[in-house]
Amino acid sequence: MPRVVATTALVFLTLLLGGCEATLFAGLNATDQRHDIERQKHIKFDPQHHLALDIYRPAHVTHAPIVVFFYGGSWIRGERAWYRFVGTALSARGVTVVIPDYRKYPQVKMDGFMDDAARAVAWTRDHATELDGSTDDIFIMGHSAGGQIAGLLATDAHWLAPYAMQPRQLAGFIGLAGCYDFMPIPANEKDMLGMFGRTAEEQARAQPVRFVDGDEPPMLLLHGTADKEVEPANSQSLADAVRRVHGDVTLKFYPRVKHSELLFALSRPFRNSADTLSDILAFIEKRSEKQARFRHP
Repeated sequence: MPRVVATTALVFLTLLLGGCEATLFAGLNATDQRHDIERQKHIKFDPQHHLALDIYRPAHVTHAPIVVFFYGGSWIRGERAWYRFVGTALSARGVTVVIPDYRKYPQVKMDGFMDDAARAVAWTRDHATELDGSTDDIFIMGHSAGGQIAGLLATDAHWLAPYAMQPRQLAGFIGLAGCYDFMPIPANEKDMLGMFGRTAEEQARAQPVRFVDGDEPPMLLLHGTADKEVEPANSQSLADAVRRVHGDVTLKFYPRVKHSELLFALSRPFRNSADTLSDILAFIEKRSEKQARFRHP
């Protein structure tokens, strides 16, 4: 089965973000100061749990498609402010971006952060017209652990059902190096066992690939072949499952691209840089309800 190398990913994130996160993200967010983008920050979408979101809107663009982006961090760490470069990259080219926070393990287990994610999507649906968008033009997107979260929203109808939403009502799902098929979880992965459970039945609830039934939105799955944190086979497995039910899925592998490079390419080029931004924009443009025309990089 495709696997998530959780320990490796956590060590990588600890080294990368632990003492150097301010420097790293300052560089990634260096292009954040643009005058063609309107920003609304610290908007509470779940006051009970003190959860907020940030919005990035393209100035002077009407009826823009909306992307709700879920960041990664092994389901343990991360902040929406770190990912300003994602909002900036997409909104500078005609897309409204919503970046919510969600609770992490060990504060909550899977049900907790999945409920948070579903609530954020529902909030976006309820406020779509205020954002000069449409309820029919909402995409969800995630990287790494955030890809697993968004992937479950797109496949398992259980999570959006309390908000009178269904996966097929989403305009699309964009997965960047996501965790979609990672059973069985090894016995030494204590955190993953804590958040997803120890039995096969419990762990199956966390696998987007297990819920594909033909009722999914269109999917764009992107992965680097040099990814050592989340094996590329995760994306292949989900794409295969969607194709078996004759669903709409586009799968693209980027040669020699690593796990974080796939996402960081939205902000700046890397040696083996992926065309992440162009591919995302092309997918949104093709499937957007309004058939908007975007400013491609």
